[in-house]
Amino acid sequence: MIKKIKEGYRVMAESGRNMGTYKTEGEAKKRLQQIEYFKHSKKN
Repeated sequence: MIKKIKEGYRVMAESGRNMGTYKTEGEAKKRLQQIEYFKHSKKN
């Protein structure tokens, strides 16, 4: 999930863990896609 904060955009895990803070929404979306890719690739 991506949350808008004062410093920019924060990528948060479902558990509430901070997965990184980015200046633009595009950077945050790209990182979220990377996290989802690796989360699902380990199941194979």
